Amino acid sequence: MKKLLLPLFSAAVMVSCGTSKTAEATSVSTSTSAKGDKAFLAAYKFIKADELKKNLFVIASDEMGGRDTGSPGQKKAGEYMINYYKSLGISYPKALGSYYQKVPADFMNKRGGGNLPDSENIMAFIEGSEKPDEIVVISAHYDHVGTKNGVVYNGADDDGSGTVAVMQIAKAFQEAKKAGKGPKRSILFLHVTGEEHGLFGSEYYTSNPVFPLANTVVDLNIDMIGRDDPDNRGKQYVYVIGSDMLSSQLKVISEEANKKTNNLELNYKYDDPNDPQQLYYRSDHYNFAKNNVPVAFYFDGIHEDYHRPTDDVEKIDYPLLEKRTQLVFATAWEIANRAERIVVDKK
Repeated sequence: MKKLLLPLFSAAVMVSCGTSKTAEATSVSTSTSAKGDKAFLAAYKFIKADELKKNLFVIASDEMGGRDTGSPGQKKAGEYMINYYKSLGISYPKALGSYYQKVPADFMNKRGGGNLPDSENIMAFIEGSEKPDEIVVISAHYDHVGTKNGVVYNGADDDGSGTVAVMQIAKAFQEAKKAGKGPKRSILFLHVTGEEHGLFGSEYYTSNPVFPLANTVVDLNIDMIGRDDPDNRGKQYVYVIGSDMLSSQLKVISEEANKKTNNLELNYKYDDPNDPQQLYYRSDHYNFAKNNVPVAFYFDGIHEDYHRPTDDVEKIDYPLLEKRTQLVFATAWEIANRAERIVVDKK
Protein backbone atom coordinates (compact mmCIF):
# COMPACT_ATOMS: atom_id res chain seq x y z
CA MET A 1 0.00 0.00 0.00
CA LYS A 2 1.16 3.52 -0.81
CA LYS A 3 2.63 5.55 2.04
CA LEU A 4 0.72 8.63 3.11
CA LEU A 5 1.99 11.49 0.98
CA LEU A 6 -1.28 13.18 0.10
CA PRO A 7 -2.72 16.14 2.01
CA LEU A 8 -5.90 15.61 3.94
CA PHE A 9 -8.87 15.68 1.58
CA SER A 10 -12.34 17.02 2.09
CA ALA A 11 -14.27 14.84 4.50
CA ALA A 12 -17.63 15.53 2.95
CA VAL A 13 -17.94 12.17 1.23
CA MET A 14 -16.79 10.05 4.15
CA VAL A 15 -19.61 9.44 6.55
CA SER A 16 -19.58 5.99 8.13
CA CYS A 17 -17.39 4.51 10.80
CA GLY A 18 -17.28 1.82 13.45
CA THR A 19 -17.63 -1.93 13.30
CA SER A 20 -20.54 -4.02 12.11
CA LYS A 21 -21.65 -7.52 11.24
CA THR A 22 -25.08 -6.46 10.08
CA ALA A 23 -26.35 -4.79 6.95
CA GLU A 24 -28.00 -1.40 6.96
CA ALA A 25 -31.69 -1.29 6.09
CA THR A 26 -31.26 -0.60 2.38
CA SER A 27 -33.32 -2.57 -0.12
CA VAL A 28 -31.16 -4.79 -2.32
CA SER A 29 -32.66 -7.13 -4.87
CA THR A 30 -30.44 -10.20 -4.95
CA SER A 31 -30.05 -12.69 -7.75
CA THR A 32 -28.23 -15.46 -5.90
CA SER A 33 -31.31 -17.57 -5.30
CA ALA A 34 -31.45 -20.92 -3.58
CA LYS A 35 -31.07 -22.75 -6.87
CA GLY A 36 -27.93 -20.73 -7.59
CA ASP A 37 -26.34 -21.46 -4.24
CA LYS A 38 -25.06 -24.85 -5.40
CA ALA A 39 -23.08 -23.19 -8.17
CA PHE A 40 -21.73 -20.61 -5.74
CA LEU A 41 -20.71 -23.20 -3.16
CA ALA A 42 -19.04 -25.39 -5.77
CA ALA A 43 -16.92 -22.45 -6.94
CA TYR A 44 -16.29 -21.16 -3.40
CA LYS A 45 -14.55 -24.42 -2.51
CA PHE A 46 -11.72 -23.59 -4.91
CA ILE A 47 -10.52 -20.79 -2.64
CA LYS A 48 -8.07 -22.69 -0.48
CA ALA A 49 -5.40 -21.59 1.97
CA ASP A 50 -2.85 -24.07 0.65
CA GLU A 51 -3.15 -22.76 -2.92
CA LEU A 52 -2.94 -19.15 -1.76
CA LYS A 53 0.19 -20.10 0.17
CA LYS A 54 1.74 -21.91 -2.79
CA ASN A 55 1.39 -18.89 -5.05
CA LEU A 56 2.49 -16.42 -2.38
CA PHE A 57 5.69 -18.37 -1.71
CA VAL A 58 6.59 -17.64 -5.33
CA ILE A 59 5.29 -14.08 -5.70
CA ALA A 60 6.95 -12.91 -2.47
CA SER A 61 10.17 -14.92 -2.76
CA ASP A 62 13.66 -13.43 -2.75
CA GLU A 63 13.86 -14.40 -6.43
CA MET A 64 11.45 -11.55 -7.25
CA GLY A 65 13.73 -8.99 -5.65
CA GLY A 66 10.97 -7.06 -3.94
CA ARG A 67 9.01 -6.44 -7.19
CA ASP A 68 9.86 -2.76 -7.56
CA THR A 69 8.03 -1.08 -10.43
CA GLY A 70 9.52 -2.11 -13.77
CA SER A 71 12.27 -4.22 -12.20
CA PRO A 72 13.31 -7.63 -13.54
CA GLY A 73 11.87 -9.24 -10.40
CA GLN A 74 8.50 -7.62 -10.90
CA LYS A 75 8.46 -8.75 -14.52
CA LYS A 76 9.31 -12.29 -13.40
CA ALA A 77 6.42 -12.21 -10.93
CA GLY A 78 4.18 -11.02 -13.75
CA GLU A 79 5.26 -13.90 -15.96
CA TYR A 80 4.40 -16.34 -13.18
CA MET A 81 0.93 -14.80 -12.85
CA ILE A 82 0.29 -14.96 -16.58
CA ASN A 83 1.38 -18.59 -16.76
CA TYR A 84 -1.04 -19.30 -13.92
CA TYR A 85 -3.91 -17.74 -15.86
CA LYS A 86 -2.92 -19.65 -18.98
CA SER A 87 -2.92 -22.90 -17.01
CA LEU A 88 -6.52 -22.19 -15.96
CA GLY A 89 -7.61 -21.35 -19.48
CA ILE A 90 -8.30 -17.72 -18.57
CA SER A 91 -7.41 -15.33 -21.37
CA TYR A 92 -6.98 -11.57 -21.59
CA PRO A 93 -9.32 -8.83 -22.83
CA LYS A 94 -9.58 -9.15 -26.61
CA ALA A 95 -9.22 -5.41 -27.09
CA LEU A 96 -5.90 -5.48 -25.25
CA GLY A 97 -4.36 -8.21 -27.41
CA SER A 98 -2.32 -9.68 -24.55
CA TYR A 99 -2.25 -9.86 -20.77
CA TYR A 100 -0.16 -6.69 -20.66
CA GLN A 101 -1.09 -3.03 -20.65
CA LYS A 102 2.09 -1.01 -20.89
CA VAL A 103 2.42 1.80 -18.37
CA PRO A 104 5.04 4.11 -19.86
CA ALA A 105 7.87 5.53 -17.79
CA ASP A 106 6.99 8.99 -19.08
CA PHE A 107 3.46 8.73 -17.64
CA MET A 108 4.77 7.78 -14.19
CA ASN A 109 7.72 10.15 -14.11
CA LYS A 110 5.59 13.17 -15.01
CA ARG A 111 3.54 12.34 -11.92
CA GLY A 112 6.48 12.19 -9.55
CA GLY A 113 7.71 8.68 -10.24
CA GLY A 114 11.37 9.69 -10.34
CA ASN A 115 13.23 7.65 -12.91
CA LEU A 116 10.99 4.62 -13.09
CA PRO A 117 11.29 2.40 -16.18
CA ASP A 118 8.37 1.22 -18.30
CA SER A 119 6.16 -1.24 -16.49
CA GLU A 120 2.93 -3.14 -17.09
CA ASN A 121 -0.51 -3.70 -15.69
CA ILE A 122 -1.56 -7.33 -16.07
CA MET A 123 -5.14 -8.30 -16.86
CA ALA A 124 -7.03 -11.56 -17.10
CA PHE A 125 -10.65 -11.66 -18.21
CA ILE A 126 -13.72 -13.86 -18.04
CA GLU A 127 -16.53 -12.72 -20.32
CA GLY A 128 -20.02 -12.60 -18.89
CA SER A 129 -22.68 -14.95 -20.21
CA GLU A 130 -25.62 -12.49 -20.21
CA LYS A 131 -24.29 -8.97 -19.63
CA PRO A 132 -20.78 -9.10 -21.10
CA ASP A 133 -20.51 -5.33 -21.51
CA GLU A 134 -20.90 -4.74 -17.77
CA ILE A 135 -17.57 -5.17 -16.01
CA VAL A 136 -16.77 -6.17 -12.43
CA VAL A 137 -13.16 -5.28 -11.61
CA ILE A 138 -11.22 -7.16 -8.93
CA SER A 139 -7.89 -5.45 -8.40
CA ALA A 140 -4.63 -5.62 -6.48
CA HIS A 141 -1.20 -4.14 -7.03
CA TYR A 142 1.66 -6.56 -7.63
CA ASP A 143 4.57 -4.15 -7.18
CA HIS A 144 6.38 -3.54 -3.91
CA VAL A 145 9.37 -1.44 -2.86
CA GLY A 146 12.23 -3.59 -4.18
CA THR A 147 15.67 -4.18 -2.66
CA LYS A 148 17.42 -1.64 -0.45
CA ASN A 149 21.06 -1.88 0.57
CA GLY A 150 21.11 -5.50 -0.55
CA VAL A 151 18.05 -6.43 1.55
CA VAL A 152 14.96 -7.72 -0.25
CA TYR A 153 11.62 -6.27 0.83
CA ASN A 154 9.42 -9.20 -0.15
CA GLY A 155 6.04 -7.57 0.44
CA ALA A 156 4.26 -10.81 1.31
CA ASP A 157 1.31 -8.93 2.76
CA ASP A 158 1.81 -5.72 0.77
CA ASP A 159 0.52 -6.72 -1.67
CA GLY A 160 1.46 -10.31 -2.30
CA SER A 161 -1.62 -11.28 -0.32
CA GLY A 162 -3.93 -9.27 -2.57
CA THR A 163 -2.19 -10.53 -5.69
CA VAL A 164 -2.71 -14.20 -4.87
CA ALA A 165 -6.26 -13.51 -3.67
CA VAL A 166 -7.16 -12.10 -7.10
CA MET A 167 -5.56 -15.13 -8.75
CA GLN A 168 -7.53 -17.55 -6.58
CA ILE A 169 -10.81 -15.69 -7.11
CA ALA A 170 -10.19 -15.97 -10.84
CA LYS A 171 -9.80 -19.71 -10.47
CA ALA A 172 -13.11 -19.97 -8.60
CA PHE A 173 -14.96 -18.04 -11.31
CA GLN A 174 -13.30 -20.08 -14.04
CA GLU A 175 -14.29 -23.34 -12.39
CA ALA A 176 -17.88 -22.08 -12.25
CA LYS A 177 -17.69 -21.23 -15.95
CA LYS A 178 -16.37 -24.70 -16.77
CA ALA A 179 -19.35 -26.14 -14.89
CA GLY A 180 -21.71 -24.05 -17.01
CA LYS A 181 -22.33 -21.48 -14.27
CA GLY A 182 -20.06 -18.65 -15.34
CA PRO A 183 -20.74 -15.07 -14.23
CA LYS A 184 -23.49 -13.13 -16.00
CA ARG A 185 -21.35 -9.99 -16.01
CA SER A 186 -17.75 -9.95 -17.17
CA ILE A 187 -14.94 -10.07 -14.61
CA LEU A 188 -11.66 -8.19 -15.10
CA PHE A 189 -8.83 -9.42 -12.87
CA LEU A 190 -6.61 -6.35 -12.75
CA HIS A 191 -3.06 -6.47 -11.37
CA VAL A 192 -1.70 -2.94 -11.35
CA THR A 193 1.84 -1.68 -11.19
CA GLY A 194 3.36 1.44 -9.66
CA GLU A 195 1.05 1.60 -6.65
CA GLU A 196 3.84 2.12 -4.15
CA HIS A 197 5.19 5.11 -6.07
CA GLY A 198 1.86 6.88 -6.54
CA LEU A 199 -1.05 4.67 -7.67
CA PHE A 200 0.32 4.98 -11.21
CA GLY A 201 -0.92 1.72 -12.71
CA SER A 202 -4.52 2.24 -11.67
CA GLU A 203 -4.38 5.88 -12.75
CA TYR A 204 -3.10 4.78 -16.14
CA TYR A 205 -5.85 2.19 -16.46
CA THR A 206 -8.62 4.62 -15.55
CA SER A 207 -7.14 7.18 -17.96
CA ASN A 208 -6.85 4.51 -20.67
CA PRO A 209 -9.53 1.98 -19.79
CA VAL A 210 -9.77 -1.24 -21.75
CA PHE A 211 -13.50 -1.18 -20.98
CA PRO A 212 -15.47 2.06 -20.63
CA LEU A 213 -15.66 3.27 -17.07
CA ALA A 214 -19.34 3.95 -17.63
CA ASN A 215 -19.75 0.16 -18.03
CA THR A 216 -17.63 -0.63 -14.97
CA VAL A 217 -19.98 -1.75 -12.21
CA VAL A 218 -17.57 -1.86 -9.27
CA ASP A 219 -13.95 -2.14 -8.24
CA LEU A 220 -13.26 -4.56 -5.39
CA ASN A 221 -9.69 -3.71 -4.43
CA ILE A 222 -7.54 -5.98 -2.26
CA ASP A 223 -4.45 -4.47 -0.65
CA MET A 224 -3.00 -6.33 2.37
CA ILE A 225 -5.31 -9.05 3.71
CA GLY A 226 -2.87 -11.57 5.16
CA ARG A 227 -2.02 -10.22 8.62
CA ASP A 228 -3.57 -8.47 11.61
CA ASP A 229 -2.81 -5.11 13.18
CA PRO A 230 -2.16 -4.37 16.87
CA ASP A 231 -5.75 -3.23 17.47
CA ASN A 232 -7.19 -6.51 16.19
CA ARG A 233 -4.61 -9.08 17.20
CA GLY A 234 -6.06 -12.56 16.88
CA LYS A 235 -9.46 -11.38 15.66
CA GLN A 236 -11.36 -12.69 12.65
CA TYR A 237 -11.87 -9.35 10.95
CA VAL A 238 -11.18 -7.21 7.90
CA TYR A 239 -11.35 -3.49 7.28
CA VAL A 240 -13.76 -2.60 4.48
CA ILE A 241 -13.18 0.93 3.22
CA GLY A 242 -15.36 3.09 1.00
CA SER A 243 -18.16 0.61 0.38
CA ASP A 244 -20.94 3.13 0.93
CA MET A 245 -19.29 6.23 -0.51
CA LEU A 246 -20.91 6.05 -3.95
CA SER A 247 -23.57 3.35 -3.77
CA SER A 248 -26.22 2.67 -1.14
CA GLN A 249 -26.19 -1.00 -2.16
CA LEU A 250 -22.56 -2.10 -2.16
CA LYS A 251 -22.05 -2.13 1.60
CA VAL A 252 -25.27 -4.08 2.05
CA ILE A 253 -24.22 -6.65 -0.55
CA SER A 254 -20.82 -6.99 1.14
CA GLU A 255 -22.42 -7.55 4.53
CA GLU A 256 -24.86 -10.12 3.17
CA ALA A 257 -21.96 -11.92 1.49
CA ASN A 258 -20.10 -11.87 4.79
CA LYS A 259 -23.04 -13.46 6.64
CA LYS A 260 -23.26 -16.09 3.93
CA THR A 261 -19.60 -17.05 4.34
CA ASN A 262 -17.36 -16.67 7.38
CA ASN A 263 -19.12 -13.84 9.24
CA LEU A 264 -15.94 -11.88 9.80
CA GLU A 265 -15.96 -8.72 11.86
CA LEU A 266 -16.25 -5.96 9.25
CA ASN A 267 -14.49 -2.88 10.56
CA TYR A 268 -15.35 0.53 9.07
CA LYS A 269 -12.90 2.55 11.15
CA TYR A 270 -11.13 4.00 8.13
CA ASP A 271 -14.32 5.41 6.63
CA ASP A 272 -14.13 8.06 9.37
CA PRO A 273 -13.36 11.36 7.59
CA ASN A 274 -11.24 12.45 10.55
CA ASP A 275 -8.99 9.40 10.54
CA PRO A 276 -5.41 10.64 10.08
CA GLN A 277 -4.40 7.71 7.86
CA GLN A 278 -6.80 8.81 5.08
CA LEU A 279 -6.75 5.28 3.65
CA TYR A 280 -9.64 5.85 1.27
CA TYR A 281 -7.18 7.82 -0.90
CA ARG A 282 -4.18 5.52 -0.60
CA SER A 283 -4.80 2.46 -2.73
CA ASP A 284 -5.83 1.75 -6.29
CA HIS A 285 -9.59 1.76 -5.77
CA TYR A 286 -9.45 5.55 -5.40
CA ASN A 287 -8.71 6.05 -9.10
CA PHE A 288 -11.97 4.23 -9.83
CA ALA A 289 -13.90 6.09 -7.13
CA LYS A 290 -12.90 9.49 -8.44
CA ASN A 291 -14.37 8.35 -11.77
CA ASN A 292 -17.69 7.57 -10.06
CA VAL A 293 -17.22 3.79 -9.95
CA PRO A 294 -18.35 2.24 -6.62
CA VAL A 295 -15.49 0.67 -4.68
CA ALA A 296 -14.73 -1.48 -1.68
CA PHE A 297 -11.19 -1.71 -0.37
CA TYR A 298 -10.31 -4.79 1.74
CA PHE A 299 -7.42 -4.26 4.16
CA ASP A 300 -5.91 -5.75 7.31
CA GLY A 301 -4.43 -2.60 8.88
CA ILE A 302 -0.99 -1.11 9.50
CA HIS A 303 1.12 -3.74 11.24
CA GLU A 304 4.68 -3.73 12.52
CA ASP A 305 6.17 -5.14 9.29
CA TYR A 306 4.53 -2.63 6.94
CA HIS A 307 7.12 -1.50 4.36
CA ARG A 308 9.87 -3.37 6.19
CA PRO A 309 12.04 -6.26 5.01
CA THR A 310 10.30 -8.45 7.59
CA ASP A 311 7.02 -8.57 5.61
CA ASP A 312 7.61 -12.23 4.78
CA VAL A 313 5.53 -15.24 3.81
CA GLU A 314 6.13 -17.00 7.14
CA LYS A 315 4.13 -14.32 8.95
CA ILE A 316 0.96 -14.61 6.87
CA ASP A 317 -2.15 -15.99 8.57
CA TYR A 318 -3.23 -18.30 5.74
CA PRO A 319 -6.58 -19.42 7.20
CA LEU A 320 -7.55 -15.76 7.65
CA LEU A 321 -6.27 -14.93 4.16
CA GLU A 322 -8.54 -17.68 2.86
CA LYS A 323 -11.59 -16.29 4.68
CA ARG A 324 -11.03 -12.75 3.48
CA THR A 325 -10.52 -13.95 -0.08
CA GLN A 326 -13.76 -15.91 0.17
CA LEU A 327 -15.56 -12.74 1.28
CA VAL A 328 -14.37 -10.80 -1.77
CA PHE A 329 -15.34 -13.70 -4.03
CA ALA A 330 -18.80 -13.93 -2.50
CA THR A 331 -19.31 -10.19 -2.93
CA ALA A 332 -18.12 -10.31 -6.53
CA TRP A 333 -20.32 -13.33 -7.24
CA GLU A 334 -23.44 -11.50 -6.10
CA ILE A 335 -22.61 -8.31 -8.00
CA ALA A 336 -21.77 -10.27 -11.15
CA ASN A 337 -24.95 -12.37 -11.09
CA ARG A 338 -27.71 -10.15 -9.68
CA ALA A 339 -30.47 -8.99 -12.01
CA GLU A 340 -29.63 -5.28 -11.95
CA ARG A 341 -26.26 -3.60 -11.69
CA ILE A 342 -25.69 -1.80 -8.42
CA VAL A 343 -26.77 1.80 -8.29
CA VAL A 344 -24.54 4.87 -8.14
CA ASP A 345 -26.66 7.16 -6.01
CA LYS A 346 -24.20 9.07 -3.86
CA LYS A 347 -21.61 11.76 -4.61
